[in-house]
Amino acid sequence: MEAQLPPARVARVVLTGSESTGKTTLAHRLAEHYGTVASREFVREYALARGNQLGFADHGPIARGQMAAEDAAVAEARRVAFLDTDLVSTVVYCAHYYGQCPAWIAEAAASRAGDLYLLMNIDVPWVADPARDRGDRRDEMHALFRDRLDAMGLPYVEISGTWDQRFAAAVAAVDALLARLKTA
Repeated sequence: MEAQLPPARVARVVLTGSESTGKTTLAHRLAEHYGTVASREFVREYALARGNQLGFADHGPIARGQMAAEDAAVAEARRVAFLDTDLVSTVVYCAHYYGQCPAWIAEAAASRAGDLYLLMNIDVPWVADPARDRGDRRDEMHALFRDRLDAMGLPYVEISGTWDQRFAAAVAAVDALLARLKTA
């Protein structure tokens, strides 16, 4: 009988932050650069399917769908998976809109935390679309994301500048993470 090697560890890099900051675009560009995959942003699909009319009770299905999207990306990934948001975003938005977040979602966010968060700055133009509603509150939302990452003790790098500067900063941060994991 041949011995089975444990599966290689897949690093989880999460793109997070306010709406319309380039998370999806950068996640896919990074996935292409590293020859791997990016998860889909479940909440966006969910919100659009419901005409962007969400209530507190929707956060359970959103969280479960987000976890499934993350797990699918990690299962398919090579060495690193780029997650277009994660449950930390669910916690931030749930608390922002409803003043509370179900404990199980906050606990899952902590237990499933990424290895690195790329916190997208709001220094790019707002692009309106049917799933976005906080263009006038970007400073506030950015602060909420940064505060949540700090409160949870999660490692993050703020990503700013032009699209090319954002990509270069993200690559540098991901390369540093992968080098650390390789020597660990």
